[in-house]
Amino acid sequence: MSLGLFTLGAVALDALLGEPKGWHPLVAFGKFANRLERRFNPGGRGWRSHGVSAWVLAVLPLTFGAWLLSELPYIGWLVGVIALYAAIGLRSLNEHAEPVANALQMGDLPEARKRVGYMVSRETRELDESAVARAATESVLENGSDAVFAALFWFAVAGAPGVVLYRLSNTLDAMWGYRNERFERFGWAAARIDDVLNYIPARLVALTYALLGKTALALRCWRQQAPQWDSPNAGPVMAAGAGALGVALGGPAVYHGELHQRPVLGEGPAARAQDIGRAMDLVRQGVMLWLAALFIGGWFLA
Repeated sequence: MSLGLFTLGAVALDALLGEPKGWHPLVAFGKFANRLERRFNPGGRGWRSHGVSAWVLAVLPLTFGAWLLSELPYIGWLVGVIALYAAIGLRSLNEHAEPVANALQMGDLPEARKRVGYMVSRETRELDESAVARAATESVLENGSDAVFAALFWFAVAGAPGVVLYRLSNTLDAMWGYRNERFERFGWAAARIDDVLNYIPARLVALTYALLGKTALALRCWRQQAPQWDSPNAGPVMAAGAGALGVALGGPAVYHGELHQRPVLGEGPAARAQDIGRAMDLVRQGVMLWLAALFIGGWFLA
């Protein structure tokens, strides 16, 4: 079976089933990671070396196990499909974004605030309609890159072990990669490794968004605005995505009680409820484009 068929199978499983119900492997991994963090970073006193050691213990044995299973005759391909299915979250992303858009369209701002709070880490209690739409649109664009495209990229590059390595590393960044007193030193390795693993996928995603939207504007926003963003990978993705959609994103946001003056990304009117759906469409179209590229590439290499 070809790489394109493996990928299509995993994407189809995600579309049909969504995230695994009842027990998700990443939930179990998260509990394991919490135990490691308590062991290696008691009271936030761990150093960078402790963070490296915890990352190695959390990620490498499972990655090696995925490689061993993927090498099994007859069923190795199935291991790859299941690993990619468990790693991508396209349907889950839509299941989080759609209720926000629906609540805004019905004029139910409290519900929209609650729903967008499931998607973002900023404080949402005081957001107006535009700020809610902006937060949800940003989340769709960024999580489309992290939770969908990067997983597809690493599966294409290194199969089951590649996608397991990426998804576990990205999960640890989400858990440990904070710049606060508790994680500043211990979470350094998780944050930097995730930056490295996302560097190429993020730029491919930015290019994909640009090609599928307002191309010239998206490329200009990427070039001019992305360097101003504090994340080296989220900047290109969100700047290009905002430009592709022709909307303004970014701007001030409150995180953990502190106001962050973020630069404006994109160009055009402020995000509205319908822009959340437009962002989801951009992600879906991008997935179809990547699948087509995998099939065409596989055909030429055959």
